[in-house]
Amino acid sequence: MTRPLRLGVIGLGAISPYYLAAAERLPGWELSAVCDTRAEALDRYTGPAARFRDHQALLAGARPDAVVVAVPNHAHLAVCRDVLDAGVPVCVEKPLALTVAEGRLVTDVARHRGVPLMTAFHRRYNTAVRALALRTADREIRAVRVRYLERIEEHLGGEDWYLDPARCGGGCVADNGPNALDLVRLLLGEVTVTGCETHRDGAGVDRQAIIRLHSPAGATASVELDWSYPGELKDVQVTMAGGEVLHADMLAGHTGFKASLWHEYEAILTEFAALAAGRTPAGAGAHGGLPALELVEAAYNRADGPAPGARTPRPAAEADR
Repeated sequence: MTRPLRLGVIGLGAISPYYLAAAERLPGWELSAVCDTRAEALDRYTGPAARFRDHQALLAGARPDAVVVAVPNHAHLAVCRDVLDAGVPVCVEKPLALTVAEGRLVTDVARHRGVPLMTAFHRRYNTAVRALALRTADREIRAVRVRYLERIEEHLGGEDWYLDPARCGGGCVADNGPNALDLVRLLLGEVTVTGCETHRDGAGVDRQAIIRLHSPAGATASVELDWSYPGELKDVQVTMAGGEVLHADMLAGHTGFKASLWHEYEAILTEFAALAAGRTPAGAGAHGGLPALELVEAAYNRADGPAPGARTPRPAAEADR
C-alpha cells in the first residue's frame, strides 16, 4: 500500500483550520509539520505535527512531500518560490500572488523546476457549484452572475492583514474577486473584463465592486462583490441561451458560520494529493491562478487605476504570518 503523503502547512491563520481538518480526515495525507512566524499561532496548534517558526526550517527538518501555503497574500511569492526551489509541490491559497508580475515569477519557477503548483479556488469545489457546472456543460450560456457578499470584519478570524491593501493587494476585488472570477472562468472559459465600478471607503479600500466581463462566444458575466453586506450571500445564476435560468447557492445546506468550507477544502486536498503524487495532471482550476490575477488587475485598471496600497512584496522574514 502506498504510504500517505507528508504534508506541511505554512501559515496558521484564519483559513488553516480547513486545511488541517481535511488533512486529518483524508487517508492520502499525513500532516507532518506546521509553520508560522508567530509563537502564539504555534501555541494554539495542539496536534502532533512538528512545529516550525521558519518555512525554510520546515523544508529542511520535516522534508514534506507537499506543502500548503496559507500565508498573507503579500508573502505568497517568497514562500512559494522557496518551496518550489526545494522541489516540493505547492498548493497556494488564492490569490496566487499579490500582483500579476509576482504570479508570473511563481509560475515560471514551477515550470522551470517541473514542480506541481496548484492555486486553491475553494468555491469551484462547492457541491452546488459543481452540480451547476455539470448541468451547463456543453450547453450554450447567455449570461452568468456571481454574487459574493459579506461583512469582511466578520470573516477576518483575527487576521487584520485583509484590511491592509499593501498585504492583501487591494480590497474586495483583490481578496474575494479571485474566487468569484474563477467561477466565471469555470462556466465560460476565458473571459475579458469590459467594465468595473468600485466604491472605496475613507482609507481608499474598495468595499463594493461590480465587474463586467464577456467571453469570445458572446456570453456576458457580472461579478458583484461587497465587504459591507449585512450577513452573507454567495451564489451563482446562469441564464442559458434558451432562456432557462439555473441557480447555485454556495451556502445552502451548510448550517453554521463558514460551514460550507469544510467540504470544499477536503475536495481541494483530494485533488492536490493526486497532483502531488503524480497520479493526475493539473486540472483547469490548478492553472487558474495567473488568469485570475490578470482579471483582478484588469478590473482595477477599468475602475480607477491600480489597486490601493503598495504593490511590492514584504521581506521573506514576514512570510509565515
